[in-house]
Amino acid sequence: MYSKISNILNDINTVLLPKLCFGCNALLYRGEEHLCTVCRNQLPLTEYTFNAVNPVDRIFYGRINIIKASSFLFFTEKGIVKSIIHYLKYKNQEQIGAFLGNWYGHILKENNFLNHIDYVVPVPLHRKKLKKRGYNQVSLFAKLIAEHIGAKYMEGILIKTANTKTQTKKSRLLRWQNKQALYILTDHEIFQDKNVLLVDDVITTGATMEVCATALSATKGVNIYIASMAIVP
Repeated sequence: MYSKISNILNDINTVLLPKLCFGCNALLYRGEEHLCTVCRNQLPLTEYTFNAVNPVDRIFYGRINIIKASSFLFFTEKGIVKSIIHYLKYKNQEQIGAFLGNWYGHILKENNFLNHIDYVVPVPLHRKKLKKRGYNQVSLFAKLIAEHIGAKYMEGILIKTANTKTQTKKSRLLRWQNKQALYILTDHEIFQDKNVLLVDDVITTGATMEVCATALSATKGVNIYIASMAIVP
């Protein structure tokens, strides 16, 4: 009886406040969450692994000492991935991060790619941007990955010191980094001799990840891995 009442209430709620696909804006049917079945099946998974060399690794060659890098999806100027990340970052749809993190985390767990990671760390927002947005769009994605691979989620240790735009050219970020640290660690011992997975939303030039990894690398014996929701091919 309770199940029937619950289904009726859900149906009424769907009529009054219909759920739309974040990829194509089509109505979602019962059982579909966030994306319709068509969009979900069309998501461009990279299928990169943390075992074989891939294009994400090559971005960081000669720039920063990391162990391995990978990304979940391909990001293009027009497409489903751009749409869902836009909703995640700018439309208060924080649950998309959990949806993607649960999916990617399950893949990582099933393939035992990162079962040796000690800590998962999201790329932080500056406190002013965090206050304005209300959440870090990377947090739930990183947190769900940590749960799946048996690592500890750690937020607040890596912080951003200035409210600069991160989606910019590598040279601008590194010029800032040469003047003062754009990202700093508040504790230089917690990651000592640990395996740390650094997580961001979209990798473009790799500049943001580079300066974050530079901050992490100040810790003795740390091994840095990199993952992101998406990468610009």
